[in-house]
Amino acid sequence: MKNILLVISLFVCIQHVSKAQSDSLDIKIGQMILIGVTGSSIDLSSDEYQAVKAGKAGNIIYFEKNISSETPYESMKKMSAILQEAAAIPLLIGIDQEGGRVNRLKSKYGFPESVTHKELGRAGSINNTKYYADKTAKTLSELGININFAPVVDLESNPINPIIAKYGRAFSPDPDSVYIHAMAFIKAHHARNVLTSVKHFPGHGSSRTDTHLGIADVTNYWTEEELYPYKMLIKSGDIDAVMSAHIVNKNLDPEGLPGTLSDKMINGLLRGKLSFKGVVFSDDMHMKAISQHYGLKESLRLSINAGIDIVCFSHNLPDERESNAEKVHRTIRELVNEGAITESRIDESYRRIMHLKKRIIIQ
Repeated sequence: MKNILLVISLFVCIQHVSKAQSDSLDIKIGQMILIGVTGSSIDLSSDEYQAVKAGKAGNIIYFEKNISSETPYESMKKMSAILQEAAAIPLLIGIDQEGGRVNRLKSKYGFPESVTHKELGRAGSINNTKYYADKTAKTLSELGININFAPVVDLESNPINPIIAKYGRAFSPDPDSVYIHAMAFIKAHHARNVLTSVKHFPGHGSSRTDTHLGIADVTNYWTEEELYPYKMLIKSGDIDAVMSAHIVNKNLDPEGLPGTLSDKMINGLLRGKLSFKGVVFSDDMHMKAISQHYGLKESLRLSINAGIDIVCFSHNLPDERESNAEKVHRTIRELVNEGAITESRIDESYRRIMHLKKRIIIQ
């Protein structure tokens, strides 16, 4: 089918929603929620399908568990098509396809070989980075995946970092090199009509611990040069979205709130000082740096008020099912009804999300 560019406006979106979504506030909240999918095929009675159809989740993320070992390419492409068909407003369908260890579409399933950011940085060839990024973006586009949660623009500032350096996820310890390779990665994706989201703001490269497992405090290690790739990418105008980090940095937020929950780091630093106007995704809200220290309601209140536009719930572990789209949606609605989050704050995120979704191309 010929590609159709979907130019979306608030009026058009509301005109096409189902009767069950007559309340525009519910529509807007749904666009702020990203969820994972359970298996390698989409059941029309599944929670995820119903959440998309009802407008409770406006965005999807895939993991390796969503790949069928028998028909990996065909089944994933079909799943994307079914979910897009169910959605009143086109979905952002994303994946973490960095390359190397963080690589959901592995060669054992017949997908192209990938390499780590570190290997690309060490090679020192921008053309090489473009080549591998283009292969990735081409595959994503063919599968109906329209946003890659990459590149990583963290610096390899701590060689024993258990989540960045250990897995070769950083291009380099040099901020200029990170910026140059990240730009090449982004441009290759744009050429294939795939969006990107750089991560993990304001910098995870200096951490000594893993936010998947608990608090990571970088107060004594983080340096301002970790902001350089963000400054340059924002200045260039090529950046689509940013993903927050759950790191604690008391130099940036004296209260010690993780970046995802910090008004000072997101609204103050990223949106204010660095002038970023686009969509900000949270990192996975199931990660223990958040889930073990903040309840669902409090983490949603803090993150949204901090400036997060899309909250991510991967549902990548069995015990995460309680925070499904319906519950997350209902909790955000309660916070608005209680006055803990204003409707104008929801409107801000909705406008940014719709602006980004204007660039979606559905195959």
